[in-house]
Amino acid sequence: MDIENEIDAGTQRALLDKVHRHTGIHMADRKWTLLQGRLRRRLQALELCRYRDYLAVLDAHPEEVGAFINLVTTNETSFFRTPRIWEHFQQHLLPEWFRLHRGATLQLWSAAASTGEEAYSMAMVCEEFREHHPAFKYQILATDIASHVLATGKAGHYQGKSIEGLKRAKPDLFDRYFQPSGDGYLASPSLRAHVLFREHHLHKRLDGASRFDITMLRNVLIYFDEEGQRHVLENAHRAMAPGSVLIIGESESLTRLNVGFDFEQPLVYRRQERAHA
Repeated sequence: MDIENEIDAGTQRALLDKVHRHTGIHMADRKWTLLQGRLRRRLQALELCRYRDYLAVLDAHPEEVGAFINLVTTNETSFFRTPRIWEHFQQHLLPEWFRLHRGATLQLWSAAASTGEEAYSMAMVCEEFREHHPAFKYQILATDIASHVLATGKAGHYQGKSIEGLKRAKPDLFDRYFQPSGDGYLASPSLRAHVLFREHHLHKRLDGASRFDITMLRNVLIYFDEEGQRHVLENAHRAMAPGSVLIIGESESLTRLNVGFDFEQPLVYRRQERAHA
Protein backbone atom coordinates (compact mmCIF):
# COMPACT_ATOMS: atom_id res chain seq x y z
CA MET A 1 0.00 0.00 0.00
CA ASP A 2 1.40 3.39 -1.03
CA ILE A 3 1.23 6.16 1.55
CA GLU A 4 1.20 9.76 0.36
CA ASN A 5 4.48 11.64 0.65
CA GLU A 6 3.21 15.15 0.00
CA ILE A 7 1.03 16.42 2.84
CA ASP A 8 -0.92 19.65 2.70
CA ALA A 9 0.01 22.34 5.21
CA GLY A 10 -3.34 22.12 6.98
CA THR A 11 -3.02 18.40 7.71
CA GLN A 12 0.57 18.84 8.84
CA ARG A 13 -0.37 21.64 11.22
CA ALA A 14 -3.36 19.67 12.55
CA LEU A 15 -1.16 16.67 13.40
CA LEU A 16 1.41 18.85 15.15
CA ASP A 17 -1.45 20.43 17.11
CA LYS A 18 -2.66 16.94 18.08
CA VAL A 19 0.77 16.24 19.57
CA HIS A 20 0.48 19.35 21.73
CA ARG A 21 -3.11 18.63 22.72
CA HIS A 22 -2.52 15.04 23.82
CA THR A 23 1.00 15.29 25.28
CA GLY A 24 1.67 18.95 26.01
CA ILE A 25 4.82 18.67 23.89
CA HIS A 26 5.54 21.64 21.65
CA MET A 27 6.76 20.09 18.41
CA ALA A 28 8.11 22.72 16.01
CA ASP A 29 7.44 22.58 12.27
CA ARG A 30 11.04 21.50 11.69
CA LYS A 31 10.24 18.26 13.57
CA TRP A 32 7.63 17.29 11.01
CA THR A 33 9.92 14.84 9.21
CA LEU A 34 10.51 12.99 12.48
CA LEU A 35 6.79 12.88 13.25
CA GLN A 36 5.93 11.80 9.71
CA GLY A 37 8.32 8.87 9.90
CA ARG A 38 6.79 7.67 13.15
CA LEU A 39 3.22 8.05 11.91
CA ARG A 40 3.93 6.26 8.64
CA ARG A 41 4.22 2.92 10.45
CA ARG A 42 0.87 3.50 12.11
CA LEU A 43 -0.81 4.34 8.81
CA GLN A 44 0.55 1.10 7.37
CA ALA A 45 -0.81 -0.89 10.30
CA LEU A 46 -4.25 0.71 9.87
CA GLU A 47 -4.12 0.35 6.07
CA LEU A 48 -4.51 4.07 5.51
CA CYS A 49 -3.04 5.92 2.53
CA ARG A 50 -3.42 9.53 3.68
CA TYR A 51 -2.42 11.37 6.83
CA ARG A 52 -5.70 13.26 6.60
CA ASP A 53 -7.49 9.94 7.10
CA TYR A 54 -5.47 9.29 10.26
CA LEU A 55 -6.69 12.62 11.66
CA ALA A 56 -10.23 11.36 11.17
CA VAL A 57 -9.38 8.12 13.00
CA LEU A 58 -7.99 10.09 15.96
CA ASP A 59 -11.16 12.16 16.16
CA ALA A 60 -13.54 9.22 15.78
CA HIS A 61 -11.79 6.63 17.95
CA PRO A 62 -10.60 7.86 21.38
CA GLU A 63 -8.82 4.54 21.96
CA GLU A 64 -6.39 5.46 19.18
CA VAL A 65 -5.03 8.35 21.25
CA GLY A 66 -2.94 5.98 23.39
CA ALA A 67 -1.25 4.52 20.31
CA PHE A 68 -0.65 8.07 19.03
CA ILE A 69 0.99 9.12 22.31
CA ASN A 70 3.21 6.04 22.27
CA LEU A 71 4.32 6.91 18.74
CA VAL A 72 5.17 10.56 19.23
CA THR A 73 6.91 10.54 22.61
CA THR A 74 10.67 10.08 22.92
CA ASN A 75 11.75 7.47 25.47
CA GLU A 76 15.53 7.41 25.72
CA THR A 77 16.98 6.58 29.10
CA SER A 78 19.62 4.48 30.85
CA PHE A 79 20.64 3.25 34.27
CA PHE A 80 22.49 5.87 36.35
CA ARG A 81 22.38 8.52 33.65
CA THR A 82 24.59 11.51 34.60
CA PRO A 83 26.81 9.88 37.27
CA ARG A 84 27.39 13.06 39.31
CA ILE A 85 23.68 13.26 40.06
CA TRP A 86 23.71 9.75 41.45
CA GLU A 87 26.81 10.48 43.53
CA HIS A 88 25.01 13.47 45.05
CA PHE A 89 21.91 11.36 45.60
CA GLN A 90 23.87 8.65 47.38
CA GLN A 91 26.39 10.71 49.32
CA HIS A 92 24.30 13.73 50.34
CA LEU A 93 20.56 13.53 49.70
CA LEU A 94 19.87 10.15 51.31
CA PRO A 95 22.00 10.71 54.44
CA GLU A 96 20.55 14.21 54.87
CA TRP A 97 16.95 13.02 54.58
CA PHE A 98 17.49 10.03 56.89
CA ARG A 99 19.08 12.20 59.56
CA LEU A 100 16.12 14.59 59.57
CA HIS A 101 13.25 12.10 59.15
CA ARG A 102 13.88 9.09 61.36
CA GLY A 103 10.92 6.72 61.30
CA ALA A 104 9.38 8.17 58.13
CA THR A 105 9.26 6.63 54.65
CA LEU A 106 11.21 8.42 51.93
CA GLN A 107 8.90 9.18 49.01
CA LEU A 108 10.58 9.39 45.60
CA TRP A 109 9.09 10.27 42.23
CA SER A 110 10.57 9.39 38.86
CA ALA A 111 8.35 11.78 36.93
CA ALA A 112 9.28 10.88 33.36
CA ALA A 113 10.16 7.27 34.02
CA SER A 114 10.09 5.87 30.49
CA THR A 115 11.08 2.18 30.67
CA GLY A 116 12.03 2.41 34.34
CA GLU A 117 15.84 2.52 34.40
CA GLU A 118 15.83 5.71 36.47
CA ALA A 119 13.37 4.32 39.02
CA TYR A 120 15.36 1.10 39.41
CA SER A 121 18.57 3.13 39.73
CA MET A 122 16.89 4.95 42.63
CA ALA A 123 15.91 1.61 44.14
CA MET A 124 19.42 0.17 43.88
CA VAL A 125 20.94 3.18 45.65
CA CYS A 126 18.25 3.01 48.33
CA GLU A 127 18.79 -0.72 48.84
CA GLU A 128 22.53 -0.13 49.25
CA PHE A 129 21.81 2.61 51.78
CA ARG A 130 19.40 0.32 53.66
CA GLU A 131 22.16 -2.28 54.03
CA HIS A 132 23.91 0.15 56.39
CA HIS A 133 20.74 1.71 57.87
CA PRO A 134 18.18 -1.09 58.43
CA ALA A 135 15.56 1.37 59.72
CA PHE A 136 15.51 3.20 56.40
CA LYS A 137 12.25 2.89 54.41
CA TYR A 138 11.44 4.15 50.94
CA GLN A 139 8.87 3.99 48.17
CA ILE A 140 9.22 5.04 44.52
CA LEU A 141 6.47 6.17 42.14
CA ALA A 142 7.45 5.97 38.46
CA THR A 143 5.16 7.74 36.00
CA ASP A 144 5.08 8.32 32.27
CA ILE A 145 2.51 9.32 29.66
CA ALA A 146 3.38 6.40 27.34
CA SER A 147 1.78 3.11 28.34
CA HIS A 148 4.06 0.86 26.29
CA VAL A 149 7.24 2.00 28.05
CA LEU A 150 5.63 1.64 31.47
CA ALA A 151 4.95 -2.01 30.61
CA THR A 152 8.70 -2.60 30.38
CA GLY A 153 9.25 -0.98 33.76
CA LYS A 154 6.45 -2.98 35.39
CA ALA A 155 7.93 -6.20 34.04
CA GLY A 156 11.42 -5.20 35.23
CA HIS A 157 12.88 -7.15 32.31
CA TYR A 158 15.74 -5.58 30.34
CA GLN A 159 17.88 -6.55 27.40
CA GLY A 160 20.18 -4.87 24.91
CA LYS A 161 22.31 -1.77 25.39
CA SER A 162 20.48 -0.52 28.50
CA ILE A 163 21.25 -3.50 30.72
CA GLU A 164 24.64 -4.08 29.07
CA GLY A 165 25.54 -0.51 30.02
CA LEU A 166 24.70 -1.21 33.66
CA LYS A 167 26.70 -4.44 33.53
CA ARG A 168 29.79 -2.55 32.32
CA ALA A 169 29.47 0.54 34.51
CA LYS A 170 28.37 -1.05 37.79
CA PRO A 171 29.04 -4.80 37.70
CA ASP A 172 28.56 -5.24 41.45
CA LEU A 173 25.07 -3.74 41.37
CA PHE A 174 24.22 -5.66 38.22
CA ASP A 175 25.20 -8.97 39.83
CA ARG A 176 23.33 -8.16 43.02
CA TYR A 177 20.05 -6.92 41.60
CA PHE A 178 19.53 -8.59 38.21
CA GLN A 179 19.16 -12.26 37.32
CA PRO A 180 19.21 -13.90 33.88
CA SER A 181 15.69 -14.37 32.51
CA GLY A 182 14.93 -15.56 28.99
CA ASP A 183 16.72 -13.32 26.52
CA GLY A 184 17.50 -10.63 29.11
CA TYR A 185 17.71 -9.89 32.81
CA LEU A 186 15.04 -9.44 35.48
CA ALA A 187 15.17 -6.91 38.31
CA SER A 188 15.20 -8.57 41.71
CA PRO A 189 12.03 -8.76 43.85
CA SER A 190 13.69 -6.41 46.36
CA LEU A 191 13.74 -3.68 43.72
CA ARG A 192 10.34 -4.34 42.17
CA ALA A 193 8.64 -4.37 45.57
CA HIS A 194 9.55 -0.72 46.08
CA VAL A 195 8.61 0.70 42.67
CA LEU A 196 5.05 1.45 41.56
CA PHE A 197 4.50 2.29 37.88
CA ARG A 198 1.58 4.50 36.93
CA GLU A 199 0.43 6.33 33.80
CA HIS A 200 0.38 10.09 34.28
CA HIS A 201 0.30 13.23 32.12
CA LEU A 202 2.65 15.86 33.53
CA HIS A 203 0.24 18.63 32.53
CA LYS A 204 -2.24 17.24 35.05
CA ARG A 205 -2.12 17.22 38.83
CA LEU A 206 -0.87 14.04 40.41
CA ASP A 207 -3.73 12.99 42.66
CA GLY A 208 -3.81 10.37 45.37
CA ALA A 209 -0.06 10.29 45.97
CA SER A 210 2.13 11.07 48.96
CA ARG A 211 4.06 14.32 48.95
CA PHE A 212 7.48 13.59 47.52
CA ASP A 213 10.82 14.22 49.19
CA ILE A 214 12.93 13.75 46.04
CA THR A 215 11.62 14.18 42.51
CA MET A 216 13.53 13.46 39.31
CA LEU A 217 12.06 15.37 36.38
CA ARG A 218 14.90 14.91 33.96
CA ASN A 219 15.23 15.54 30.23
CA VAL A 220 11.55 16.26 29.74
CA LEU A 221 11.21 20.05 30.15
CA ILE A 222 13.14 20.55 26.91
CA TYR A 223 10.13 19.22 24.99
CA PHE A 224 7.77 21.94 26.28
CA ASP A 225 7.51 25.63 25.48
CA GLU A 226 7.89 28.06 28.40
CA GLU A 227 4.20 28.02 29.27
CA GLY A 228 4.21 24.22 29.25
CA GLN A 229 7.32 24.13 31.43
CA ARG A 230 5.66 26.38 34.00
CA HIS A 231 2.58 24.21 34.05
CA VAL A 232 4.58 21.00 34.53
CA LEU A 233 6.73 22.53 37.27
CA GLU A 234 3.73 23.96 39.11
CA ASN A 235 2.15 20.50 39.16
CA ALA A 236 5.42 18.99 40.40
CA HIS A 237 5.60 21.67 43.10
CA ARG A 238 2.13 20.76 44.35
CA ALA A 239 3.11 17.10 44.62
CA MET A 240 6.27 17.76 46.61
CA ALA A 241 6.87 18.29 50.32
CA PRO A 242 8.23 21.63 51.59
CA GLY A 243 12.02 21.63 51.44
CA SER A 244 12.10 18.65 49.08
CA VAL A 245 14.54 18.28 46.19
CA LEU A 246 13.92 18.50 42.44
CA ILE A 247 16.51 17.15 40.00
CA ILE A 248 16.34 18.11 36.31
CA GLY A 249 18.24 17.20 33.15
CA GLU A 250 21.62 18.32 31.84
CA SER A 251 20.16 20.62 29.15
CA GLU A 252 17.57 22.20 31.44
CA SER A 253 17.44 25.17 33.80
CA LEU A 254 14.82 26.86 35.97
CA THR A 255 16.66 30.19 36.03
CA ARG A 256 14.04 32.11 34.04
CA LEU A 257 11.06 30.43 35.67
CA ASN A 258 9.63 31.63 38.96
CA VAL A 259 7.92 28.41 39.99
CA GLY A 260 8.80 27.95 43.66
CA PHE A 261 12.21 26.27 43.47
CA ASP A 262 15.57 27.64 44.65
CA PHE A 263 18.84 26.78 42.92
CA GLU A 264 21.05 24.56 45.07
CA GLN A 265 23.66 23.35 42.59
CA PRO A 266 23.64 22.55 38.86
CA LEU A 267 20.60 20.35 38.09
CA VAL A 268 19.47 20.35 41.74
CA TYR A 269 16.76 22.65 43.12
CA ARG A 270 15.08 22.91 46.51
CA ARG A 271 11.32 23.42 46.81
CA GLN A 272 10.66 26.67 48.62
CA GLU A 273 9.13 26.47 52.06
CA ARG A 274 6.45 29.03 51.25
CA ALA A 275 2.96 27.88 50.41
CA HIS A 276 2.23 27.55 46.71
CA ALA A 277 -1.19 28.01 45.19
